[in-house]
Parts: sequence; C-alpha cells; structure tokens
Amino acid sequence: MIDDAAGLRAVLAATRTIAVVGLSAKWHRPSYFAAQYMQQRGYTIVPVNPAYDEVLGQRCYPSLRDIPVAVDMVDCFRRSEEMLALAEEAIAIGAKTLWLQLGVINPAAVARAEAAGMDVVMDRCVKIEYARLFGGLGWFGVNTGVISSRRPVAPPALSQGVVAAPVAHQPDRDADQPVGQPVQRAGQR
Repeated sequence: MIDDAAGLRAVLAATRTIAVVGLSAKWHRPSYFAAQYMQQRGYTIVPVNPAYDEVLGQRCYPSLRDIPVAVDMVDCFRRSEEMLALAEEAIAIGAKTLWLQLGVINPAAVARAEAAGMDVVMDRCVKIEYARLFGGLGWFGVNTGVISSRRPVAPPALSQGVVAAPVAHQPDRDADQPVGQPVQRAGQR
C-alpha cells in the first residue's frame, strides 16, 4: 500500500484517467468536489454511478465494466464493505491504481488489489493529496500570508464598480491606520 509522499506523487503523476465510483451530480457532495478539482487540473474523469446519465459534463456509467476506455485509477466513494467487489472490478478492467477515499478502509480489498499488481492508496482523499503534493493548498491560505491577524486593506475603486482581487497581508502597514486609507511612508505626500 502506498502511504508516503514520493509514492503518492508518482501515482498522481502517472495517472491521466480517473474512474470515480459513487460520483454524485450534487455539487455539495465530496465526490463531486474532488472530481471537479481533479478535472480542472487536467485529469479525465469517468463518472461511475447508475443513478445518473451525466456528471461534470461526462457520460456516467453504471459500473466499471461498462467503461469503454482505459482507466488508470479507480477512485472509490462507496462504503468500505463494497471495496472487495470494486477491487475485483478494477482488476478486471486493468486499472493501475485503486484509491480508497477518506474513511474507506478494507484490508481485504487492499490485499486483493496488491496481489493483482495494482498500486493501492487507502483512507486518503485524492484531491487533498494532489493539493498537498503539487501546491494547491496555497489557495486556501496555507503559507501565503493571506491568513493574518492584521486588518485587510480594502480593494481600491470598489465604489466605481471595478473588480479587484483581495489584497494580502502588508507587513509595513500600521495596524492602527483605518482600512482603506493609503499608507503614508516617509518622503511621500
């Protein structure tokens, strides 16, 4: 089972097509969020859920065996009890990796997939691991200076309808100076 950063990075770098078993069409579900995130980063997502015809603009298949294209990874958003059967299907379609999402734990499925020569990741989120290993966590405020105890600076020209990006922490700003006021520096008028 792959459980180290180098192994996870290698799996994600070698993967191009991800079959997402249990992918929901509901935008607020973790499966949708994770699949959409990976799709936006260039991965081909193949939805697998008998309840839908299409998810994320892609045709949805009722089972792994119905997918007509080669799949690199099977990402599982189903109950742990279903993993042994899904491991058998993943082996049957020739997938290279079986990825069991956070909270999905089935040692028998892991053993079966590994015995068939598959890479296996268990109890990890593909989206979180991708972001952690390839830099996507910066957008959430980790080590970017966006999270700060200092008052934020108001974006300029909002009253004129101009859209501006949020301004990050400014270390030279006086914390007592009102937000939205320009910073007066020595030698400036």
